[in-house]
Amino acid sequence: MKHLVVGMGSMGKRRVRCLKALGQEDITGFDPREDRRREAESLYGIKTVASLDGELVKSVDALVISTPPDRHDEYLELAVSNGRPAFVEASVRAARLPAISRAAQAAGVVIAPSCTLRFHPAVRDITSIVRSGAYGKVTSFSYHSGQYLPDWHPWESVRDFYVSKKETGACREIVPFELTWLVEVIGFPERISGFFGKTMDVGADIDDTYAVAIQCPGVFGTLVVDVVARHAVRSLRLNLEQGQILWSWDEPQVKLFEARNGRWIVYQQRQGAAQAGYNKNIAEDMYVDEIRAYLRAVEGLEPFPNTLEDDVRILGLLQQIESFHREKELVHGL
Repeated sequence: MKHLVVGMGSMGKRRVRCLKALGQEDITGFDPREDRRREAESLYGIKTVASLDGELVKSVDALVISTPPDRHDEYLELAVSNGRPAFVEASVRAARLPAISRAAQAAGVVIAPSCTLRFHPAVRDITSIVRSGAYGKVTSFSYHSGQYLPDWHPWESVRDFYVSKKETGACREIVPFELTWLVEVIGFPERISGFFGKTMDVGADIDDTYAVAIQCPGVFGTLVVDVVARHAVRSLRLNLEQGQILWSWDEPQVKLFEARNGRWIVYQQRQGAAQAGYNKNIAEDMYVDEIRAYLRAVEGLEPFPNTLEDDVRILGLLQQIESFHREKELVHGL
């Protein structure tokens, strides 16, 4: 297959690595920045271009859109209008997605919105345990996802990429990123609320912490997402009627307490390798598996596990959280 990767920043280069890991060698990279094009050519031996139009899109079999979130829509529309499937990174803007989704369905074009953490081995085990029903239903949970923003791209200033903007700020982006896999485990929330704001200087004037309360039928939970945690953390405690699941991404395992036997069962995962410069827990394997799933969807072998409609629903939850916060600000004059 011929591939076009749109955007040669950090994620675009990662997706090139994913494609090459899957034996895909006919790859063209697009980026208006010459330094990024030269770097991608040097590192991966791919072709790159400085401009993009419909003719180029028609000349390839599939696209991967790895631009900042505020540029996703235009490239999705370009892919759909030229009848080409596209994988797109996690989004934070929903306004144009319903129309893009309708156009893609009418044209029979595959669109695969990223849902990376569903491919994490621990998340897969957690989802499998819950869905088995062997331990009853989920009753409550607490989950904390924290990172330190300046650690994301230590080679450049936070102000030099999209995470420093209010709308596409790092913390705001991670909330739907986490909800995308959480709703697969706990169910889709019937009520959600929360607060967000800035707690410290992370090098950009953005909201750096979201504290969220979630209610599903018979389930209560909390989600905290921040980009101020000096030691990166993903930590879950999930209670079931007949068990408890513990997961910390610092350990390559999921622990399950079986109440009926009074014992712990450990689901050990293979420790994947992380790309140099990234947190050791951000293994490349889940990104490769995600692109593999995209290619299988393009080939018509199985549907991709996330859709634009799913993304719109998740981004609706983000909107509800933010609306709740702003309403409380008005009431209390904050």
